[in-house]
Amino acid sequence: MNSRIQQLNTRLSNQIAAGEVVERPASVVKELLENCIDANCGKIDIELEAGGTKLIRIRDDGSGIHDEDLTLALSRHATSKIAESQDLEAITTLGFRGEALASIASVSRLSLTSNRSDIAEDGWRITLSGTTMQAELEPSPHPRGTTVEVRDLFFNTPARRKFLRAERTELQRIEDVVRKVSLSHPFVGINIQHNGKPLRQYLAAKSDTEIARRVAAVFGQSFLDNAIYLQDGTPESAGNGDGERLMHLHGWIGLPTYSRSQADQQYFYVNGRIIRDKLISHAIKQAYSDVLFHGRQPVFALFFSLPPHHVDVNVHPTKSEVRFRESRQVHDFLFRAIFHALAEVRPESGDDLQGFAEQAAQGAQLAQAGQTGRLEQNVPSPLQSSMTFRTAASLPGRGYPGEQTAIYGSLIAESSDTAVSAQETVPPLGYALAQLHGIYILAQNANGLVIVDMHAAHER
Repeated sequence: MNSRIQQLNTRLSNQIAAGEVVERPASVVKELLENCIDANCGKIDIELEAGGTKLIRIRDDGSGIHDEDLTLALSRHATSKIAESQDLEAITTLGFRGEALASIASVSRLSLTSNRSDIAEDGWRITLSGTTMQAELEPSPHPRGTTVEVRDLFFNTPARRKFLRAERTELQRIEDVVRKVSLSHPFVGINIQHNGKPLRQYLAAKSDTEIARRVAAVFGQSFLDNAIYLQDGTPESAGNGDGERLMHLHGWIGLPTYSRSQADQQYFYVNGRIIRDKLISHAIKQAYSDVLFHGRQPVFALFFSLPPHHVDVNVHPTKSEVRFRESRQVHDFLFRAIFHALAEVRPESGDDLQGFAEQAAQGAQLAQAGQTGRLEQNVPSPLQSSMTFRTAASLPGRGYPGEQTAIYGSLIAESSDTAVSAQETVPPLGYALAQLHGIYILAQNANGLVIVDMHAAHER
């Protein structure tokens, strides 16, 4: 170690910054896509070679960069998105630090071409290499918008390049980044090419139907067929004297019956920015706790918005985490919105409701048979029959205690009439009436009530 303190040169300081921002090709794509969105573009074209390690070229049709600002755009801490310290308290753009392009340029061979007019000849290009960090500016025809070309990523930092995965793995991570952006900005068309061949196309959505189509393109049609669309907005008191604010949540949440063993299809956005947050994860997990089997993960694409001065996005180098000013209110709002949306799920008709009761009772029989070792061949698994759902007032076992009394009363009366009219055919464990805490099935037979552990019935 050098015993004297010295000023780092520009190239080395940018490479250190790149260590925080540029982890792999997907990191580059994320930063560049955010710049495209901030430029109010309507279309983005992405060209890749060798999983993004050899080439990343991203073109947009946005507002473009003034030719006199191109050199500055590749400097650290240069941005058009904030100007004063108070701007950090209400950030409305995806990018704002002004260090992404400089960091990327320090570990690659980068060129930036842009044009703010509709005359192609007005375009200009600047090139910068991580070897010398000397910028070269020259005229270059280009339509309105910006193209960033990144070649030979990590060519001058071989240690970083060794940590990259196989080409296919890096490409999959880029696709994941693009999927996330495509969900939060459905009105932007995105095309991806890899090694000269079309890879993926997300058409710009112009209606709610086309937005749903984009969701299906990301998650698959089966998700939409087994999902609830929720929309909830409510004024919440800020509690600090600055009046009222509005929190709003909308998006799709999977039915409890449509879950996964991994949390790989959970997309949550705050003001258009995809984030990971323990507070949010806990609120969603708690909302699903009464209806989801242990160890299963819900599937969702949720979009949460609130005034920008109530959320701090400047807490992580990759901008993947946020901090809420009123975290408890945010947690409670998200929990209530999702909890009530799940509570409104019920079978589509009375016949389906009876089928649901019979299915639950069969699960109870299966549980008892498993415990006694006498598994009857004609008892189907609780998961073998399918059912369709719709939103309704509430579902037994999903509402608050005060709501459950009236719900259970009508359901018990209906099930009681059914049981009495078919006294001779009542199974030993009876007909299911309700679900308690998402754990137990409450059933009625000829002699009284039976309580069955639903999880044990499912496992057996």
